[in-house]
Amino acid sequence: MKVHYQIKTFEKILAGYDHKLPLHRFLVNYYKQNKQMGSSDRRWASRYLYSYFRLGNALSDLPLVERLAVADFLCNPTLSLVINEYLPNLVSEIEQSLGLKLKRIKEIYTDFNIEQVFPFVETLSATIDKTAFLHSFFIQPDLFIRIKETHLSLVKNILSNHDIPVNEISNFTLSVPNGTKLDHIIPDQRLYHIQDLSSQQTSAFFEPHIYEYWWDCCAASGGKSLLLHDLQPDINLLVSDVRESSLINLEERFRLAGIKKYQKKVLDLLQNNDQILHNFSFDGILLDAPCTGSGTWGRTPEMLSSFNGRKVSYFNNLQKNIASNVIKYLKPGKPLIYMTCSVFKAENEDVVAYLVENCPLKLEKMELIKGYSHKADSMFAARLIRTD
Repeated sequence: MKVHYQIKTFEKILAGYDHKLPLHRFLVNYYKQNKQMGSSDRRWASRYLYSYFRLGNALSDLPLVERLAVADFLCNPTLSLVINEYLPNLVSEIEQSLGLKLKRIKEIYTDFNIEQVFPFVETLSATIDKTAFLHSFFIQPDLFIRIKETHLSLVKNILSNHDIPVNEISNFTLSVPNGTKLDHIIPDQRLYHIQDLSSQQTSAFFEPHIYEYWWDCCAASGGKSLLLHDLQPDINLLVSDVRESSLINLEERFRLAGIKKYQKKVLDLLQNNDQILHNFSFDGILLDAPCTGSGTWGRTPEMLSSFNGRKVSYFNNLQKNIASNVIKYLKPGKPLIYMTCSVFKAENEDVVAYLVENCPLKLEKMELIKGYSHKADSMFAARLIRTD
């Protein structure tokens, strides 16, 4: 029977996944090595794996396949062979709301506890709605693209011509279903940037002015710098990262965006960089700090069951050290924009409290940007002003 073939495929892939790579990258490699799998086989395998991981640590004592059926029922509005085979009594309820589905699973499996999906609930930032946050893990996030307002109609028309459902968030932000092959549909990458909605919203904290000199000190592939440049094209910009490979990706994104006026440096911000930066003085610093990435686990649900909670304190110390090291290059009265894609209080409000207490900084504003209500990631941003 086909259902047994699907289950065997799921079990084989799951057994071979060692969590060293994000699941989507692992699957790309796996499918390349197993070209006998057709598109339908790949689609079902991916659906089952992502559904399974979205259950986190809940119902961990159930047999593997039964647990898969529960997860697939909760995560999808359409039937699968696994649901038909192992949860036949729930087939008629597949299109019910998530709230009703969760209630039914609780009736059948009395040990079900939604807080076991994300086993770190007590460590969340205080402003998070825990129920809404936990529910969000059963919903596939959208893919968000940022575009120039002048390109809005063109991009929408291209997507419409390919029958891609489009949600217009604003004059410069669209959302499409996750997994949309944008590079195939819109090969001209000058027309858009892929950037999560919450990440885009951090730009409200920047407030750059013409001819200022800004430093994106953990620039990675340059998403925040692109936002900054869109807000104020006439700024001077230094971008740095500890990984040269990230800066190579940044260079390509900058080239496509037409950004030429910038400097770049490979810097380890845990080291003393005075010999390199001794004469630099900035009007603003963007610190998109290394973090657990817990605000993005709706996209990478494999992290729900593999993450070691002890890593939170590691990142907390890392963030405090990096922030403390970079502010000496910030002009008095100018902002440090501290950001993470984490939902943990220890990486967000606690780091801000430490900086205010131990560094010449005062807090102007901060916010946990709650993407879980918009099928987006969640991010934290704070604007701190140097006082001396």
